[in-house]
Amino acid sequence: MKLISDDGIRYDGRKVDELRPIRIEAGVLKRADGSAYVEFGKNKVLAAVYGPRECHPRHMQNPAKAIVQCKYNMIAFSVGDRKRPGPDRRSVEISKIISEALDYVVFTENFPRTSIDVYIEVLQANAGTRCAGPTAASVALADAGIPMKDLVPSVAVGKVNDQVVLDLQKEEDNYGQADLPIAMIPRTGEILLMQMDGHMTRAEFDRAIELGVGACKRIYDIQKDALARRYTVEKTEEEPAEEAPSEQEG
Repeated sequence: MKLISDDGIRYDGRKVDELRPIRIEAGVLKRADGSAYVEFGKNKVLAAVYGPRECHPRHMQNPAKAIVQCKYNMIAFSVGDRKRPGPDRRSVEISKIISEALDYVVFTENFPRTSIDVYIEVLQANAGTRCAGPTAASVALADAGIPMKDLVPSVAVGKVNDQVVLDLQKEEDNYGQADLPIAMIPRTGEILLMQMDGHMTRAEFDRAIELGVGACKRIYDIQKDALARRYTVEKTEEEPAEEAPSEQEG
């Protein structure tokens, strides 16, 4: 299946190094301690954070630090063919790798014996949900006021029709030659998540990392903007309105 035209235009009209449109909103759920909503192309992902709170069951408590528990779930109607409700092997795997990535950035030693619970719900999927998940979750953690080393942007790079392309969408993910999701800490350049399905040459892999790191830095700016807008609006709403000056009688 030819997914890239001879002039370098992809199936959905993007160039090989172009991200899908991204929208991030922080603080979308009032009952959660922190939350975020992410639209990553046609992906729609909601993240909620609860805690730090007492860890149950108690045998899971760590006297030296908090544990970060992540639950990634795809809603039954998130894909074209209705997904069977409940966890499956893929959801358990993605939950685990996101938990490990977030555990590395959260200052867990500040909250011994507690649990920080992160819930990621995929409302609509179109490839790249394992990247949209940590992107949303780290914004939700920041919205909850949980101290972290940094936010965690994430993106997938792949190989399609023998070309390295950024941010795979569904058809490219299904019929491409390789898929390489990464998540990182932009400030330090540390890679927190990297998985590859398929084959790339060393030169293609190096180009994929270059594209992925550059894209993560752009997503990072969108994450920071979402948090800035969240607290700018909140501060504006809390400021009391100025009273109109009373007229002096002559």
